[in-house]
Order: sequence, then structure tokens, then C-alpha cells
Amino acid sequence: MENPRLLKFTVPAEFDGALLKSFLRRGCGLSSHLMVSLKQTENGILRNGRHARVIERVAAGDMVTLRLPEETCAAEPAMLPLTVIYEDAHLLVLDKPLGMPVHPTSCGHQRDTLANAVSFYMRKKGERYAFRPLNRLDKDTTGLVLAAKEPYSAFCLKTGVEKQYIAVCEGVFSGSGTVDAPIRIKEGHTIERQAGNGGQRAVTHYKTLAGNHNHTLAQFTLETGRTHQIRVHMAYFGHPLAGDDMYGGSTEYIARQALHCERMSFAHPITGKKMELFSPLPNDMARLIEQISTKTIQNG
Repeated sequence: MENPRLLKFTVPAEFDGALLKSFLRRGCGLSSHLMVSLKQTENGILRNGRHARVIERVAAGDMVTLRLPEETCAAEPAMLPLTVIYEDAHLLVLDKPLGMPVHPTSCGHQRDTLANAVSFYMRKKGERYAFRPLNRLDKDTTGLVLAAKEPYSAFCLKTGVEKQYIAVCEGVFSGSGTVDAPIRIKEGHTIERQAGNGGQRAVTHYKTLAGNHNHTLAQFTLETGRTHQIRVHMAYFGHPLAGDDMYGGSTEYIARQALHCERMSFAHPITGKKMELFSPLPNDMARLIEQISTKTIQNG
């Protein structure tokens, strides 16, 4: 596997004569924070194999090499189940299981998280990098989590990652639509959210797939990424997720919110290749969906 700490860029004709810092920002997409970090790293910025200052001017065809600073994962290593969907020198895509938080917390989850599992995984492989999840799933939500192994890829993928979720909702509805309602922390609570005035903008798009007289199966895409967004919006819409007792759902058919991140697509930050990744349904959701998929809903 290539060294993820070394990034190489060839200066194109359009940047001939430009300042190196202009090429790094506009041509390579470097953040100001990362540029400062590189300037403080020994041989962090090289031009044609020699140390370079960002106020130098570059020429077309120059080779600019960035040496990213060394990092480690802050989470304590723990041998836990870990399913890797995709991995290369820059990215790690994981299939998060039910009941596993993404990060350690101060309220009882110190060694049973995805971060702990990744820390053990990288130590076993002899690798060192920070765990940078670019999307976060609730403890009892399953599916794809994308992580960057270095800060450049993390910055490039702050936008442009498309995620598709599948969920089982209570009640019957059909067609496609959008829930556009701000989300804020519910008064008197630290975790629970609610839709209402004064919150952050939140937009959820849905498309129904199947249903019966009790439940509706739907796909979701998000314009925003608020905490509990799909769960809060579907409760606001009058159709809470099956199993989501925090937001009014019943646990009669499934013991947790029936929500799964099933698909993710993005342009690879280094190669530009279109990436499309999938996660199979976990068993509990697959059983529930099998019960309600006998009737396909006609979308309007």
C-alpha cells in the first residue's frame, strides 16, 4: 500500500508562474489549517525534491510533494468485530454493527466503539493514523461509515459524499417528498431532538418502496446532516421509525430504530475515481422488511 503521508501533484499549465500557496489552495484544495501544519513539518512541502517556501513561484510541470504529519489514533485499542467494506492508503469504509457507538463517550462507552476497533485494526497492521469518520451513525443505526486516514482526504470529502439510507416507518404513506423543518435540542434534554422553530436547517428527502397496513419501507437522502435527522423528521411527519421509542416508535416488531445506511458514493479525493459502496441489510431489518415487502407502493 502506498504511503498515505506523501501526496504528489504536478503543476498544470494554468498555474505556471503562480505562487506555490495559490497552487496549493486553488489547485490542490488544501485548507489553510493543513498548509500551516505542513509548513511546520520537516520537509512538509517539497518542489522537485527540494524544500519549498509557499511564497515561491511554480512552473508548469513542477512536482510538488506534501509530507503530511504523523498521527495516531487517540482511542484505546480493543479487539472488537470490524467489517471493512473498502480500504486504501487514504480511506477506510466500515460497516458499523448494531449497538456500537462510533466514538468513546464519557457515559459508559470507553472500549466498545468503532474507534477502539479501528485502533486495534491499525495497530495489528502496523499502521498509524487518526480515526476521522466523515459521517456518524447513532449507536443503534447500522451501515456505512467513511473515514479518512489523513487530513487532506478528510478536507476534500467534507462535501460531495452522497449517502442513502433505508428505514422502516410506522403507518402508511406513499410517493416521494421532502421534510424541511429545523431541528434543535429538545428543552430539558441533552440527547433528544425535535423539529421546530429556532433550530438548525434540516432537509430530508424520502421515497417509499413498499408497505403493508402497519409499516412503510422508504429510502432517504439528506441535504443536511443533523443529529437524529431522519428519526426526528419522520416523527414530525407522523411516521416514526419502527423500534424508535425515543421518538414515538413501537418496539413490538424490532428492538431498535429500523434505520440503515445502505449506500455511499463520492469521488475519490486522490484519484478522482467514482466510488460507490454498499452495505447489506442486517438480519433484524431484513426480517422486518421481508414481512412488509409483499406489496410494492406505487410512487407518484
